[in-house]
Amino acid sequence: MSRILVTGSTDGLGRAAADKLLSQGHDIVVHARDQERAAGLAALVTRGAHLVTGDFTERDAVQRIAAELNATSPLDAVIHNAGVWSGPAVMPVNIVAPYLLTSLLRGPRRLVYLSSGSHFGGHPRLDGVDWRGDSAGSYSDSKLYVTALAAAVARLRPGVLSNAVDPGWVPTKMGGPAAPDDLELGHRTQEWLVSSDEPQALTTGGYWYHGERMQPHRAVHDEAFQDRLLQTLAEETGIDL
Repeated sequence: MSRILVTGSTDGLGRAAADKLLSQGHDIVVHARDQERAAGLAALVTRGAHLVTGDFTERDAVQRIAAELNATSPLDAVIHNAGVWSGPAVMPVNIVAPYLLTSLLRGPRRLVYLSSGSHFGGHPRLDGVDWRGDSAGSYSDSKLYVTALAAAVARLRPGVLSNAVDPGWVPTKMGGPAAPDDLELGHRTQEWLVSSDEPQALTTGGYWYHGERMQPHRAVHDEAFQDRLLQTLAEETGIDL
């Protein structure tokens, strides 16, 4: 049994992954943005899931969650699922929060970051990015950054299995009811990567789509770009990876 944090688990892919992993007997920590949304997790909490709350647009809230989790039983894995499609919260939620949690949480040996096929449209430039969310951010850029973060962690932390997953365009609140991809396949890969002992699941540095390791944007494995991204995020947050 593993202790696994699933961020953004009130609905969609995060809720489905938390539900399935809880059913498999894992010790699951679910996350909600606030107490109002946390009410929707009552069924999982009743079944034994632990709950943390905090708005990922607020760096202090992310740091508080990390401190709260570090004071309890160590985590074995994290699924960085929380994400937004548009608006000023894009950079704070999609890349700054995963970076902070990766830097601050002690213990996890498996990390999965939710990417997107949209990352192929991202630009590997860092100048002028609004990391604080005072204006709307680019979803494609944010997903390129978080995919590169996953690859950087795989390179710099050899004892950690770090992978990115493209869940596909699935019919969630974010994807919309007309999304053409398979919702079940959309969360199965990240569950497998944090819990399976199959040889393929014990690899690192991958970009996965529906159980298959794929080739990401060429900037993802560019070590110079990874280093610039980490340096920029460290300077912006005051916290080193």
